[in-house]
Amino acid sequence: MAKPRPFLGLLAGVAAGLVASAAMAAFQHQAGKLLPEDGKDEDPATVKAADKASEALTDAPVPDAYREQAGRAVHYITGAVLGGIYGVITEYQPEASTGFGSAYGIATSALLDEGAVPAAGLAPGPEDTPLAQHAYGAASHLVYGIVLEGVRWLIAGKR
Repeated sequence: MAKPRPFLGLLAGVAAGLVASAAMAAFQHQAGKLLPEDGKDEDPATVKAADKASEALTDAPVPDAYREQAGRAVHYITGAVLGGIYGVITEYQPEASTGFGSAYGIATSALLDEGAVPAAGLAPGPEDTPLAQHAYGAASHLVYGIVLEGVRWLIAGKR
C-alpha cells in the first residue's frame, strides 16, 4: 500500500465534496420534479438546520430573505465535511472507495437521511417517510458518492 497522505486526502476530499454537493443539488432539482407534491411547501432539512444554528447563535431563526442561501450553505458545508472525511479515510483504507464511491454515498444516505436528520427533528422518521422519498434520498447520495470519488481520484489519484 502506498504511504498515506492525509493532508492531500483532506484537501482533495473537501474539494470533491463541494463538487459532489453541486452534482447532488442538480440531480435533486431534476429528480424532485418526479416526486408527489406532498410536503413540498415545508422547509427542507438544510433550512431547518440553518434555523437551529441561527437560533443557537442569535436567538432568532434565519431571516426570510436569507433562508434559501442558508439552507444551501448547510448543504455545501455538510458535503465538504463528509468529503474531507472520505478523502482522509481513502488514504488509509483504499477499499473505502468501493464501487467508485457508491458505497460511501449510500452510507451517507443511511447516516443522514435515515439517522441523524430525523433524530435531530429536521425531518420525519424513516417509518413516516414515503418509499419514493427514500429512493430519492438514496439516489441523491449515490450521485454524491460517485462524483465525490471521481473528483477525489482526479485530484489525489487512485489509491
